[in-house]
This record gives sequence, C-alpha cells and structure tokens, in this order.
Amino acid sequence: MNGRSTRRSARLLGSALLLAASLSVTVANANPRMLVDVNTLKVIEHEDAFQRWYPASLTKLMTAYTVFRAIKAGELTLDSPVTMTKNAAAEPPAKMYFKPGQKMTLDSALKIILVKSANDVAVAIAESVGGSEQQFVNRMNAEAARIGMTSSHFINPNGLPGKGQYTTARDLAVLAVTLKREFPQYAPYFALEGFTTGKKQYPNFNMLIGRFDGADGMKTGFICAAGFNQVSSATRNGRSVVSVVLGSDSLGARADISANLLQKGLTGPAGNGPTLGQLRPYGETRDVVADISQDICTKHAAKVRSEGRDEAGRQKLGSPYIHELNRPLKLVYAGLIAGDSDKPAGDDKVAIGDIGDAVNVPIPIPRPTY
Repeated sequence: MNGRSTRRSARLLGSALLLAASLSVTVANANPRMLVDVNTLKVIEHEDAFQRWYPASLTKLMTAYTVFRAIKAGELTLDSPVTMTKNAAAEPPAKMYFKPGQKMTLDSALKIILVKSANDVAVAIAESVGGSEQQFVNRMNAEAARIGMTSSHFINPNGLPGKGQYTTARDLAVLAVTLKREFPQYAPYFALEGFTTGKKQYPNFNMLIGRFDGADGMKTGFICAAGFNQVSSATRNGRSVVSVVLGSDSLGARADISANLLQKGLTGPAGNGPTLGQLRPYGETRDVVADISQDICTKHAAKVRSEGRDEAGRQKLGSPYIHELNRPLKLVYAGLIAGDSDKPAGDDKVAIGDIGDAVNVPIPIPRPTY
C-alpha cells in the first residue's frame, strides 16, 4: 500500500470513528416520549419516538398481552396453575424467590409481575403458557408484529437486558393502547396499588397510582442501559390518554414527566397531529439501540438520586399533579396456591431488577446492578 492509500485509509477510518462517536452522543442524548389519545389514536406529543431502547421491565406489558391472547383463545384461564421451575427460579432479581415446584394461579402471577415486576414469575408464566420460555417469546414477537410494533424484538418475558431485545416509545404506545382497547376487562391489573402474600406487602413501583387523579396504569422498568422508564395511563371525564417516558435519570423524574404529560393530554386540546398509525419513522440513530449506562449507573448519578429523597428515604416529586397518599394502600392477594408455603426462602431480600418505591411507604433503597 502506497503512502497516498495509507493516508486515505486513515482519513476514512477517522471519519468512521467520528461518525460513530457522533451517533453515540446523539443516541445518549435521546429523550424518547409519547403522548396518545386512546380513543382517537391521535398523537398529542412525541420526541425520539422511533429511537430503539432497551425495554427493561416494560417487557412485562408484552408478556401480559400474550397471556391475555392465550386466555381469549381458550388455552387457559386465570385460575390455571403457574408452576415455578428450576429455570424460572434461577432468574436474577427482582423476584419472589419461590421454590421450584411451588404453584400460584395465573391471576396471582399476573398481579406479581405487574406490581413487583418479579423476573422469576414472568419466566414461570412463559413456561406455563407457552410450553417453554422460548416458545412463549416466539409468541410475544408474533403478537408484537401483528399489532404493528414495527421496531421491537423480545428475547425473554421479563426484560432482563441482552442483545436483540429492544423497543421504541412509539411501539410501547401501540402496545399500551392495544391493551386498553382490546382487553378492557383486564384493566384492573394495571391499576393495583399493591399486593400482599398474607405475610408481606408489596407496593406498586408506579408512583402515580393513587396519587394522580385518574391514573389507571400501567408499568415501570429500569436497567442501567435504559434508565428509568414508565408507561402510564389515565382517564378522566371520558377521555383516556397513554404516555411513554424512556431514559429518565430517576424514579422521581419519570413520575414527574409522566404526570405532566398525562395532565396535558387530559386537559389540553386533542390536536391535529397524526394518528399512531400515520406517524412516520424519523431519527438518524433510530436503528441503534441506545445504551445510557454511563449516565445512569455511576457514583455521581447515584449521589444525585440520593439527594432526591427526603429524610425518611421517600422520593421527592416535583409535579404539582401528584399528591400524597394519606391512607393505607389498597392491597389485593397474590401468592401461592393453598398448601404451598407462602414464605419462600429469601422473600425478604431486596429486589433490584426494577427499582421503585411508594411515596409514603418506606422500603429499602436498592442499588442498580444492570
């Protein structure tokens, strides 16, 4: 290779590295969010809606939808047993630490994954409904494609990170709206304030439930690579809206942003924007899966988050639309079928797969591990 070719190759390599660095910075600065009217499907607000993102425990919305479709097809009922297997029990936290062989109803299992975000129970559901975890995941992807989630792919039913697992704010809005429109009978699962096993209580990680007027769902999620994510829904005076917030830097931030979006959707004009189906893909980095670990899981970021708590360890919230919950949580039962122990080994361990707390229910402050 002569000198001119060498210099040319070096320039091309340098340009490629600069482009990669530029894309990395652009993706890291992405701020995906969506606000949609459920009844009209009108997109009220959107930003970086097609940027690929790790779904974290928002994946469990897809798990629930796949289960609802199986129930509709007559394959099982809410009373069907879900058995904890060795494979499911081996999942990392957040989890219930149920022992292999222990059983719960599908009803209890759904409450557990949507409130506590238990990774072991999500896999147990997948195996019980799909025959195997992989077969269930295949069904998740088939259902996602069927409803128009054009830039989503799942590799597990719980949202633990891995190559090939991604979604977008736009696709999550499609999923949330579809859940609300196709399966209104299951809406209460997404609005639970918490559940009890009879011996231990678990508050919902969604800090809007019971604290934002009209809040009725849906799910939170966290991993280092994705930040603090939340899909929310609310209904007032016959108007129903869904918001999606991805990549927030704290529990409080995702709750505040979600509340402000929902309030705008419930009280502002419907707008003349496109519908979900009409919104065209945009964004130079939309095919790159964002990884914001360096912004989320650092000592500095952890310090900032710790400063966002009061002396009792409760998350400080800034949105004027979130109020204190000055009453006990309304809890439902979710646990093992009678005859199985409802105090499995490790039940009192700190859950860290999806990080959350209630405004006035002190729980241990966990540390992120992903």
